[in-house]
Amino acid sequence: MAAEQTSSQYIAHHLTNWTYGNHPEHGWKVAADAKEAAEMGFSAIHLDSMLWSVGLGIFFCALFWAVGRKATSGVPSKLQAFVELIVDFVDNSVRESYNGPSKLIAPLALTIFVWIFLMNLMDLVPIDFIPSLAQQIGAAMGHDPHHVYFKIVPTTDPNITLGMAIGVLFLIIGFGIKYKGIGGFIAEFTLHPFSAKNPILQAVLIPVNLVLEIVTLLAKPISLGLRLFGNMYAGELIFILIALMPFWIQWALSVPWAIFHILVITLQAFVFMMLTIVYLSLISAQSEH
Repeated sequence: MAAEQTSSQYIAHHLTNWTYGNHPEHGWKVAADAKEAAEMGFSAIHLDSMLWSVGLGIFFCALFWAVGRKATSGVPSKLQAFVELIVDFVDNSVRESYNGPSKLIAPLALTIFVWIFLMNLMDLVPIDFIPSLAQQIGAAMGHDPHHVYFKIVPTTDPNITLGMAIGVLFLIIGFGIKYKGIGGFIAEFTLHPFSAKNPILQAVLIPVNLVLEIVTLLAKPISLGLRLFGNMYAGELIFILIALMPFWIQWALSVPWAIFHILVITLQAFVFMMLTIVYLSLISAQSEH
């Protein structure tokens, strides 16, 4: 692919999603390029990101369900031992970080960690392998291969990472209402951090508190999603730049970077999981005061 395109075209092609949406002039269609995708606006959906994220989520559920169904108390298989290792690791992390009574946290943390890890892991697939295959399939169907886009790392798409972060935001709100009640949850946003015994002064401080607390609340999921996106996007971009180099240099650089990137993809999944646990623990602990 790199030999058929300029460096800028190659990079732009690999950073463009397979997009479907409502174009102002051409109606509902698959975008032919990044410009058309941008013109579709909010109605656009990244088909490749949805396909891989949902597909990997189903794979995770099916794999763990199959292992759980065949689990034995005797000598476990290698796969069962590996799954048990992950479950124990996540369970210990939850016990050390979450002080509330909810039984939802451990399964939630396990889902977040494994799902994000699997999505991040796609970054280790050779950068041209699956996109080139998609282009060949597109060409066989009569499409211009240069207009066939197919990204395979969902976490390099801010729509995916921020979507998960918004899910965390709803969890924070849900846990806040569960442990405080609606009145207590509203009071948390209007009577803190500034409070006063004087009713008039308290009324004056309520809008200030509301603005500060809403900003603080929204900053948590936004930073959560952007952190994951930024780290994975940078990693993918480095792989793309390495792919533009001569063949012998590619091997000299891609293998060490891939080995290092294994740590990055694992760490990013762990950070997302841990921060989610911490945020939910904080909102649960505050209810005790």
